[in-house]
Amino acid sequence: MFDKILIANRGEIAARVMETARAMGVRTVAVYSDADRGAKHVAMAEDAVHIGGSAPADSYLRGDAIIAAAQATGAQAIHPGYGFLSENPDFVEAVTAAGLVFIGPSADAIRKMGLKDAAKALMEQAGVPVVPGYHGENQDPEHLSGAADAIGYPVLIKAVAGGGGKGMRLVERAGDFMDALESAQGEARTAFGNPDVLIEKYIQQPRHIEVQVFGDGERAVHLFERDCSLQRRHQKVIEEAPAPGMTPEMRAAMGQAAVRAAQAIGYKGAGTVEFIVDGSSGLRPDGFWFMEMNTRLQVEHPVTEAITGIDLVEWQLRVAAGEPLPCAQDDLQINGHAFEARLYAEDVPKGFLPATGTLAHLAFPAGARADSGVRPGDTISPFYDPMIAKIITHGPTRAVALSRMRAALADTQVAGTVTNLGFLSALCAHEGFARGDVDTGLIARDLDKLVSQPAPTSADWAQAALVALGLDADLPNDAGFTLWTPTPRSVALRFGEDEQVLRVALCGPDRAEITLDGSTVAADRIAGSWHFDGQAGVAAVRKGDLLTLFRDAGLEFHVIDPLDRAAAAGAGADVIEAPMPGLVKAVFAEPGQAVSAGDRLAVLEAMKMEHSLLAARDGVVAEVLAEAGAQVEAGAPLIRLEAEEDAAA
Repeated sequence: MFDKILIANRGEIAARVMETARAMGVRTVAVYSDADRGAKHVAMAEDAVHIGGSAPADSYLRGDAIIAAAQATGAQAIHPGYGFLSENPDFVEAVTAAGLVFIGPSADAIRKMGLKDAAKALMEQAGVPVVPGYHGENQDPEHLSGAADAIGYPVLIKAVAGGGGKGMRLVERAGDFMDALESAQGEARTAFGNPDVLIEKYIQQPRHIEVQVFGDGERAVHLFERDCSLQRRHQKVIEEAPAPGMTPEMRAAMGQAAVRAAQAIGYKGAGTVEFIVDGSSGLRPDGFWFMEMNTRLQVEHPVTEAITGIDLVEWQLRVAAGEPLPCAQDDLQINGHAFEARLYAEDVPKGFLPATGTLAHLAFPAGARADSGVRPGDTISPFYDPMIAKIITHGPTRAVALSRMRAALADTQVAGTVTNLGFLSALCAHEGFARGDVDTGLIARDLDKLVSQPAPTSADWAQAALVALGLDADLPNDAGFTLWTPTPRSVALRFGEDEQVLRVALCGPDRAEITLDGSTVAADRIAGSWHFDGQAGVAAVRKGDLLTLFRDAGLEFHVIDPLDRAAAAGAGADVIEAPMPGLVKAVFAEPGQAVSAGDRLAVLEAMKMEHSLLAARDGVVAEVLAEAGAQVEAGAPLIRLEAEEDAAA
């Protein structure tokens, strides 16, 4: 076994690998960028090496700097985590050439599975079923359009390199193909440096079921399946294992196909074979097709660990150190059911926009596993994926595991940034999901219901007012005392689009009256805790103008500064602003150009995604305030339209 390994990654996966290494008595080395100087994974490691600037290209994608760090610290092996260089065969070869061990598959195996078109051809040779489609080298747009016509709409355009939903577009009719192709190729070029795509038939009621495999270079086993059908824009949101509705016959067929795929390339280490499944009439052994193989550890690996009792990272280290597979296929069994929910810093009502912010408060319940790469006080950076944590629950049945997930989400506390916590809670309460009736279109079909925010009660507004004014803590005995009537104080709050001005009158250290919308809420301190009209208050945190009450997965109020409100009143829809820090990828507007509401005026690249910025109204472009290639902060003005009165004149 190794004495010391380097983890060529960051965040929760770096912390996850370090936990297992520490339990095995293996010392660890962290690498970090400028933005991650004070990160959790840096604090956990025995050694830490700075490797460059905040952007991934300046740090976590610098294979030479990572290898040099391993050599300088005496590490014998490098664990890539997932993302960054984890599936880069050139990096694997460089690691090996440096006399180090790469904890993962060979460069040859990665290359064979790295391009989706070549991988599908290889899988057909190995007897693994593949989705009908075009996987050829001819990338001429007219040729690709003809291939799509031959396959039959709807089709999926998919980047041949990479994953995570990037470079992927669903096209439902021929007239939309060329625009979708251009968009997919542009995103693929940015994300992977390779604009090539393939075309696949789109399965109408698809389920995304993947099989965890593990090999030692000679033989392989599968550790059963995970259902990852609950997706938004082709990105996984909640995963579970095993798949609901799975039959023994289909599990055997999928498992055998996945093992054939792994053994066909002499696979070594942890990998995942992803299948698209036709869920329109139940799960059938003839109703699944190979999509791709991820030649690394997956984000959702904890659900497999929960149902098998296997530490996959420990297996990775043991096999990389030269040990054979720890057990045979017949030794593996399923125990119960598990779920994983991905908690992100993102603004759900604004279209799931990735968010930044400093975590003023972060707490997870004791009854769930929480894999996280951040701590209270850490900052969610615009340079990396905005994941806060993965929350994992396990139970003897699917119903129990899901009930535990609902409870875990309700008891998770995050403040300092907006999150998708309420969205995750709504998904777990969805009747269809609770029954196991899942497919990749579930979220899109019920999106309005799933993103609707809970309405705060009068008691919630009252507590938020006390917190906003700093009156929720212990008060002096003469607080609010006057000879005649209590002295009121006012505060303006916003929840979603609802704004309220509340008046708070203190009636001593243990009582207050809060007035809103003509009604009054009585607040009484009982046994050291505030109660509002008899309802106990909840934990709360304020960070800047964002105030969070930890009820209903977090009720977020904004404290309104009257001066800020006045300044913003004149802006309206005249200025298109950057919704988050990022890189201006493209600008499609120029002064004097007439535009219509919904026209795409610019593209902002942030947190590994492209975001189109649209005109909010019809008008004429007055100024273009940023050019392609510019790095901008959140709120930066990019394009200004002529004021409507000026345009009318």
